[in-house]
Amino acid sequence: MLSEVLEAITTVGMLVFIVAGMAAMGLGLTLARIVEPLRDLRMVVGLLVANFVVVPIAAVLAARLLPMEEAAATAVILIGCCAGAPFLPKLAQLAKGDPGLAVGAMVLLMVTTIVYAPIVVPLVVEGASVDPFEIAQSLVVLMLIPLGIGLLVRARYVELADEWVGRMGQASSVGLLLGIGGSLLMTWREIIGAIGTWVFVGAAIVLVVALAAGWLLSMGRPTGDRTVAALATAQRNIAAAIVIAVSIGGDTLVYTLVGALVIPVVLIVLAGEVGKRVAEAGAATAQLQATKEDQR
Repeated sequence: MLSEVLEAITTVGMLVFIVAGMAAMGLGLTLARIVEPLRDLRMVVGLLVANFVVVPIAAVLAARLLPMEEAAATAVILIGCCAGAPFLPKLAQLAKGDPGLAVGAMVLLMVTTIVYAPIVVPLVVEGASVDPFEIAQSLVVLMLIPLGIGLLVRARYVELADEWVGRMGQASSVGLLLGIGGSLLMTWREIIGAIGTWVFVGAAIVLVVALAAGWLLSMGRPTGDRTVAALATAQRNIAAAIVIAVSIGGDTLVYTLVGALVIPVVLIVLAGEVGKRVAEAGAATAQLQATKEDQR
């Protein structure tokens, strides 16, 4: 009974987090603001190479070279091959990054995953079957439709958008807390059981390589954009990975769920620290400017 309640809380929390978060992004942005950063061809190519070449190769190598059991190795590969997470805008917000770039990168990577995963995953994971329509369904229903409604309201009713953007953001944050809290309470035995296995090392390798690849392959952009690119590459599309893991069965789903919790928790802390430093640097710059004006 308790597990069913926790599962319901987790499901509802994550749905509220995604839908309200996408609506908030739409209410606070314009289509031009989202598309504009992606006009930089170098940035787009860097994101695609980092997410669909560098990170999958790192995941496959980690799975093949580390002495981990087959289910854990499969989970690491699935995590490495699926990009474009709805969690990215929240990470960008914590890191004081460009929300337009975060949403644009998220959509770009999710759409690419729909095409990429059905082709690549069966080649590197025996017995995996990938239904692109099942992955696309979550993209359209949970993300693109709320985002589109928000953008439409912003374009036609600016005052209404300004009134609701904060409320949607707060609802998304509450949903995130409920979703993560429920997931931790529901899967704490699996997480403890995975301690001491190589799955954590494999996930850590994917995470570090992804952060480095996203940062290095977005050279030439402002520091804030490079931070968003690094977070976009590091936060894998766990939802898509879980969909594939379900089709494989066995312990693969358990290990994928472990990665689903560990990676975002680490990135929340990292993004929060980056955001604090950005805020402190901005405050110091403002104080210095004010001092110069007083001296005049």
